[in-house]
Amino acid sequence: MSKNGKRVSKAREGIDPAKSYPIDEAVKLVKERAKAKFDETVEVAMNLGVDPRHADQMVRGVVNLPNGTGRTQRVAVFARGAKADEAKAAGADVVGAEDLVETVQKGEINFDRCIATPDLMPLVGRLGKVLGPRGMMPNPKVGTVTMDVAGAVRGAKGGSVEFRVEKAGIVHAGVGKASFPAEKLVENIKAFADAVQKAKPPGAKGHYINRVAISSTMGPGVKIDAASLTGPASGT
Repeated sequence: MSKNGKRVSKAREGIDPAKSYPIDEAVKLVKERAKAKFDETVEVAMNLGVDPRHADQMVRGVVNLPNGTGRTQRVAVFARGAKADEAKAAGADVVGAEDLVETVQKGEINFDRCIATPDLMPLVGRLGKVLGPRGMMPNPKVGTVTMDVAGAVRGAKGGSVEFRVEKAGIVHAGVGKASFPAEKLVENIKAFADAVQKAKPPGAKGHYINRVAISSTMGPGVKIDAASLTGPASGT
């Protein structure tokens, strides 16, 4: 067996793949197995009872994680004049209009999140084929098309996470780092799950949250008992 295979097998020891653990225990198991030489991201994946091919079953939204993501977000803002100045003052990494559109069209995407003022959306719309597949297209439903560019920039920098269900009915996101104290990871996971629950679409029928699991970047997945996700959680 390769060294990598042995590492994975050892990491899976003590985890029952058929069991769903209370959230506190699941977080402990994931943290104990995050042994990489870098600070691994803790990710949550939720299998939802929706078919996103139908418009009334699409799930998307944004949540402000109470303890941040542990990752520095590079934020780009499409704005002019005073709004461009506000974005820069709030800490945006890249600010522009036509010039920024040209840069992105060349394939130079030096940012992780994208915000735009409503008046520039006809311009930004040209970038749909570039930003869309990356999940970066500004959208008013998640607060990234707004006149409050300063607030949106601070949110993106401070730990707001966008989510959107994929074709298979799965929504996932990074909710912190393995170095975070367990209680802070628990708070973030609960806040994320609460936001997904509140984003339940009108077309969803039957059971909505079917399965929840967490893992670190290099670690095995651990199923979470969905019932343990309810409880106090701020940041939504």
